[in-house]
Amino acid sequence: MLDCSRIAVTLSKRGVHRARSSSRKKADMARLSDTAGSSNPPTAQQIDDADLKAAEQLTQVYGKLTEELGRAIVGQSEVLKQVLIALFCQGHCMLEGVPGLAKTLMISNISDLLSLNFSRIQFTPDLMPSDITGTEILDEEEGTGRRRMRFVRGPIFGNIILGDEINRTPPKTQAALLQAMQEYQVTTAGETFELEKPFLVLGTQNPIEQEGTYPLPEAQLDRFMFKILVDYPSFEEELQIAETTTAQGFEKLDPLLDTEDILHLQKVVRKVLIGRSVSAYAVRLVRSTRPNSPDAPDFVKKYLSWGAGPRACQSLLIGAKANALLDGRVNVSTEDIKYVAYPVLRHRLVTGFSAESDGLTTDHVIEKLISVTRED
Repeated sequence: MLDCSRIAVTLSKRGVHRARSSSRKKADMARLSDTAGSSNPPTAQQIDDADLKAAEQLTQVYGKLTEELGRAIVGQSEVLKQVLIALFCQGHCMLEGVPGLAKTLMISNISDLLSLNFSRIQFTPDLMPSDITGTEILDEEEGTGRRRMRFVRGPIFGNIILGDEINRTPPKTQAALLQAMQEYQVTTAGETFELEKPFLVLGTQNPIEQEGTYPLPEAQLDRFMFKILVDYPSFEEELQIAETTTAQGFEKLDPLLDTEDILHLQKVVRKVLIGRSVSAYAVRLVRSTRPNSPDAPDFVKKYLSWGAGPRACQSLLIGAKANALLDGRVNVSTEDIKYVAYPVLRHRLVTGFSAESDGLTTDHVIEKLISVTRED
C-alpha cells in the first residue's frame, strides 16, 4: 500500500506545495458520486478515499519528479511525462531521436528517482537472445567438485530496461523481448522465470541512419504503448546545457517513490473514472484510422495503407486515465484522449505512397483525424 504519510513528509522537506485543499477533495468526491449514479456508468472500479489520497500524492510527486529531474536534465518535460504515463499504465515506450539528446541519462535518472533497477542493453548486429535473457553455465560446487548447470540472469531482469538502438539487431534477438514485454516472464532451457514488477522496456531508435538496420515488425511495434519523439532543445535550453555540463558534474538525485508505491499507483490509475462518451470517442478515433473501414474519412483512405487495432483503444483509455491523474483530476475528458493520441497512434499507422509524395507523416494524419472526429 502506498505510504502517503512518508511521501508527504519527504515532499514537505523539499518545499513542495501542500496537497489540494479539502474543498477540492469534496468536489472530486461529488463528481465521483454523480458519475456513479449516471445512466452511463464508468467501466473502472469504484475509487475510494485512500485512492483519492494516493492520487493527490501522485500529483505532488509528479511535480517534484519534474523539479528533481530538472537538476540533471534540461527541458524534455513532455518526454518525461509520457514515460511516466507509460510506467503507471504498465506499458512500454519507443523513443526516437538523434544521438546526444540525453535519452539514456534521463531514463537512468528516472529509475534513480523511483528506486528502480536500471539495465541498459546496447543492441548490435551480433547480439544473441541469450545476451538479453541470460544463459546457463557449467558450475562446479566447492568442496564436492560436483558439476551442475546454473542459470545466469541477463540484463532483462531489471525494472527499467533501456534497449539502445533496438533496430540494429536481427529479428530473432528483437523477438527475445516479446515474451518479457507481454507476459513479464522469460523462458530458457525449458524453465520459466518471472520478472519483477514494475517492468518497463524503453527502446530507442535513430531516425537518421537506416543502413544496416532491422526495422521492427508491426506485431512488435504494437506491443509498445507509446512512441515518443525526442526533439532538439530550444536555444535557451541548449545554452543552459552547454554552460551547466561544462562547469559542474551531475548531481545525485534522491528517490521519491519505491516499488510498492508504484505498484499501488498502477492500480489506482485503472480506477480513474471515464464516461461512456469519452470511451466512444477513443474507439471512433481508432476505427477511423482503418482505410477499409466505412468509418474512415477520405484522406485516411488516400494516405494510409494500414490502421490501428484494438490494442490502440486500450492504450488510449489507460493512457488518458494516467494523464488525468498527473494533472490532478480523477475523471477523464476527451482532451486527455487527444493528448495521448499522438504517442499511441503514430507507430501503429502505416502511410502509403501518397503520404510520402505529399510530405505527410502519421502525426499530420492524427492531427487531421482529431479535428474531424466527433466528440458526442
